[in-house]
Amino acid sequence: MKQVKIQIPSLVENIRVVESFIDNSKDTFHIEDDIYGNIMVAVTEAVNNAIRHGNKFDKDKNVYLSLYVSANQLKFEIEDEGTGFDFNNLDDPTAPENLENPGGRGIFLIRHLADEVEFSNDGRRVELTFALTPGSESPEASTTSSEAAAA
Repeated sequence: MKQVKIQIPSLVENIRVVESFIDNSKDTFHIEDDIYGNIMVAVTEAVNNAIRHGNKFDKDKNVYLSLYVSANQLKFEIEDEGTGFDFNNLDDPTAPENLENPGGRGIFLIRHLADEVEFSNDGRRVELTFALTPGSESPEASTTSSEAAAA
């Protein structure tokens, strides 16, 4: 499994660093376009939440972003240095009483864009997993598939 990690101070303008990280990862690990958009939106939203809600814009606190790549999935881990939150008791942004609220849709959105979302460390860490499509398998897996088809 390959991994890449970065650490950024909690400044909103550092979202650009995260976007570049994702763009570079797309090129390096040959991420398909069909999941690239989901990754970009979900990961930048998670980092934005870490900066805003986790670290409360404290530039002396960092957000840690890690990418773990395997043959069949990408896993992004975002962690902040805040106090955490109760991720099991979030308001439903689709409920009629919440439709007019200006915020509260980030985690809802992340959960719909990633294949798996797992919070830990009292909500200070979130793992976003994206399944890779068969067309983006590693060369070894493709060889095995064509050998099986030839048999």
